[in-house]
Amino acid sequence: MEVNLVSIITPCYNSEKYIKETFLSIKAQTYTNWEWIIVDDCSVDKSVELIKSFEDSRIKLFTQSDNQGAAHARNLALNNAKGRFITFIDSDDLWLPNFLETTVNYLISNDEDLVYTSYKRVDEDLNHALDDFIAIDKIDNNRILYNCPIPMLTSIYDRSKIGVIEFPDVDLREDHAMWILLLRKIKYARAIKDSLGVYRMRSNSLSRNKLDIAIKQYNVYKDFLKMNMIKSLYYTFFWGLNGLKKYGKF
Repeated sequence: MEVNLVSIITPCYNSEKYIKETFLSIKAQTYTNWEWIIVDDCSVDKSVELIKSFEDSRIKLFTQSDNQGAAHARNLALNNAKGRFITFIDSDDLWLPNFLETTVNYLISNDEDLVYTSYKRVDEDLNHALDDFIAIDKIDNNRILYNCPIPMLTSIYDRSKIGVIEFPDVDLREDHAMWILLLRKIKYARAIKDSLGVYRMRSNSLSRNKLDIAIKQYNVYKDFLKMNMIKSLYYTFFWGLNGLKKYGKF
């Protein structure tokens, strides 16, 4: 583990349309002590060719021989990460130039374990889509059960204090399951109110079958956390309610 190195984790699948913008936002960071670990999950477009064209020795590209999903890709990257700090960015999202500097300085100066920031929400062409998502401070292992307010995009944690937390094999809800595991090891997550990320709300993610996602969320509680049916339904209800609030539907 290298002192104060940030390991940036990115799963990639058919991202040729957006990943150069992601790269440019990482390259523009005012904090320069980073490595970017990209795991391509069997893209059939020109993603790999494009990534190989990026001229930066801090990029490490891994390619999978068969499609195994984002959780496996992130775990492969985590197992090859050398940094003290772990952060995540998907292959279509962006950071503001001071994201890494602000969050790393916050973790070090305040001796914290995990911090995340607010972020902007835009459409596929980077036009305003919704009001900024505002980070909620001091999320603990009880609050995280009601929904997942910690975004992958603007979160960063200190591996030297927490260790590496892998993503469980939970269908489409692996990020929430991972944060649940992580928050069992620390007191709470801290928030920075500044919007330092840009989340691209793509049409394919917005059109997902909401009932199917709700069932998968229910399974997080029932199968992954081994809750009984009543508790699983209770938390799934509040997960859905908080989701409506998050996207301005309630």
